Amino acid sequence: MRRALSQARRASGRTHPNPPVGAIVYRGDRVLGRGCTRPIGGAHAEVVAIERAIRRHGARAVRGASLAVTLEPCSHTGRTAPCADRVIDAGLNLVLIGHRDPHAQVAGAGLRRLRRAGLRVEVGILEDECRQQHRGFLSVCERGRPFVSLKLASTLDGRIATAAGQSRWITGPEARAVVHRLRARSDAVMVGSATALADDPTLTARRAGRVVHRPVRVVVDAKLAIPPTAKLHRGSDGGSWVLCSPGAAAGRRRRLEDRGVRVLEVPLRGGHVDLARGLRRLAKEGVTEVLVEGGGELAAGLVRRGLVDELHWFSAPCLLGGDALPALGVLGVSSLARAPRLEDVRVRRVGRDVWVRGMFSRARNPKDSAR
Repeated sequence: MRRALSQARRASGRTHPNPPVGAIVYRGDRVLGRGCTRPIGGAHAEVVAIERAIRRHGARAVRGASLAVTLEPCSHTGRTAPCADRVIDAGLNLVLIGHRDPHAQVAGAGLRRLRRAGLRVEVGILEDECRQQHRGFLSVCERGRPFVSLKLASTLDGRIATAAGQSRWITGPEARAVVHRLRARSDAVMVGSATALADDPTLTARRAGRVVHRPVRVVVDAKLAIPPTAKLHRGSDGGSWVLCSPGAAAGRRRRLEDRGVRVLEVPLRGGHVDLARGLRRLAKEGVTEVLVEGGGELAAGLVRRGLVDELHWFSAPCLLGGDALPALGVLGVSSLARAPRLEDVRVRRVGRDVWVRGMFSRARNPKDSAR
């Protein structure tokens, strides 16, 4: 199962709306085939692993072998045929599964189909690790919104830019490399309009100067203030999305759409795009994991409403003072008891900077917080 998880991580950020699943076909201690879920419309992990095993070793070698897969094989026909049927047809003997699929079209039906066909099935192998791998898919199934990670990079006193607006670079190259790895496993990267205007980011995942992943770029831009010439809109081909208000200027919308940008209308709340509804809209469009990279008002708005699941805070060993731009906007915390708190906190040194990672308490993130 650990090898299956390793395969699954290769697919992270590239399979939505499907979960990034991994699978291994093996006999004894010999691996016959490996696979991970292909991008939408392509084969699922267990089918990839079985087909590879057959190509390399022949169908006879696969019959009676075992399969480890991080998620319950599907049992319905969607864009592909049922994976459970392919597992049965291959003549496998034992199937080890990370966890059940909560999707209404599966929800144990794959397990029942395998068992009725006479296969031995064990469920719950490294379940916590597998659920973590599929956290975006599970979030959409269980809460109707993507899994949201928030990334902030600031000075020790929590500032992200000087009073004059200079922000590059507060953190060092090692911390920025980690951020690119976070982007590489995300379906989408989200920023607010102020950040897009100030920084003109590309929001791609890069390694050694080379683009390795182009997540969906999402801008929360109620009034469509970001010009069509912005870097994140270039070469969009449907990969750049804007969440705007229903009353945004029609002319600006047409210019963006002419550049291939998807413009998604979201109702306002308190004069701003309703972030909970915006996330639900992204889920309906197939996005399961979102990395939010600023700015401070967008970050605060998400935290205030309990819409952030995971925090990555990179802190640089320098100070900018009270006249500099804060990393977070107003949270409206009236008492320490009501302050958002992190659990499972991990602290790591990355170059000269410190990376603090933690999960927001679910007590602050109830299921209905996105409604």
